[in-house]
Amino acid sequence: MSEETYEIQEAGADAAAEPAPAAEAAAQTGGSGAPAGAAGPDAAGSRAGSDAGPDVGDAGDADEVDGVAALELKPALEAVLMVVDEPATEEHLAKVLQRRRREISDALRELADEYDRQHRGFELRLVAEGWRFYTRAEFSEAVESFVLDGQQARLTQAALETLAVVAYRQPVSRSRVSAVRGVNCDGVMRTLLQRGLVEESGAEPETGAILYTTTHYFLERLGLRGLDELPELAPFLPEADAVEGDSQEGVPSFDVDDSGDEIHDRTQTEH
Repeated sequence: MSEETYEIQEAGADAAAEPAPAAEAAAQTGGSGAPAGAAGPDAAGSRAGSDAGPDVGDAGDADEVDGVAALELKPALEAVLMVVDEPATEEHLAKVLQRRRREISDALRELADEYDRQHRGFELRLVAEGWRFYTRAEFSEAVESFVLDGQQARLTQAALETLAVVAYRQPVSRSRVSAVRGVNCDGVMRTLLQRGLVEESGAEPETGAILYTTTHYFLERLGLRGLDELPELAPFLPEADAVEGDSQEGVPSFDVDDSGDEIHDRTQTEH
């Protein structure tokens, strides 16, 4: 290697060893000079913010507000209508699902048409200004058979007593049955209606109260051909009018539990 070449290489090494003016200035200002500062903390913050994405709290609030509205409409309507106790109005459904009423109305009618075309066992009907699922009429016997045969639990003593009063005093109102038994029997009557043992049979002319009678199913369960085959038990029952009169003359009042099956004499507990 010639001396000239060696000198050139040595000069290049010395030049590389010397800091550039800009680098030297940055070193003297601790790396925070004006040019670097313009792209320093603020820029770093901007980059950090862009990497982090939207604020988590804001995103959470948006999900909470828009969650229901983001659901697919028809499945959401089906889910809600599965649990309603009475027909749901379009206004209520629109409020719950955060949609316009027109969207709700169109979707409900489309669902009803789909069920009809598919000949499903249920149908979606508009009744009393509200929508609700109903069993299709041609499958009512199957449902009735399932409901009645599925209730294998024996009747309580209270239900048997109430059924006996209806059987011997029919047609009879709930108030008269309660008067004979000395306790409110609304809950027990609902049970008997659900079991298909009693049914509504007109109204009392004077008061308009609903009257109840036993059903053909009642006769079938007891193995009777008619009510005339019931044992002679009516003479042992007090007259309903007499019982109602006595109930106003110091007859102990009773408390009934939620099921209507237990009676508690308040006069006994007060002494």
